[in-house]
Amino acid sequence: MSDQENQDQSNKKFYKMADSFIDLANQHCDSTDNAEVGSALLYASSRFSAFVVASFAQNKDHYEGEIDNAIEYFGNEFKRMLGENLEQYKTVFDKAPRYEHLVKKDSK
Repeated sequence: MSDQENQDQSNKKFYKMADSFIDLANQHCDSTDNAEVGSALLYASSRFSAFVVASFAQNKDHYEGEIDNAIEYFGNEFKRMLGENLEQYKTVFDKAPRYEHLVKKDSK
């Protein structure tokens, strides 16, 4: 398998996994406010990211030495990914209301 094929397979697996988390979040949106679901998902992501950092540390001193780097890395990655997704979502407003069932209406 070529490097490109390996990368394509890795990307497919990555997006499939991300979609599984989004599907679960969407299920929670059926009974909970979107913003609350988003906050819980953000918390879960930060909690799991802390676990990832800890799992690579050889000891507590190494872990503590990596905290600032981890905050910078994950913060930058979140900002980059959020920017990309916000740009992609602009197209939603140009088409038929794809997510109308998820958008909360003003009660005015």
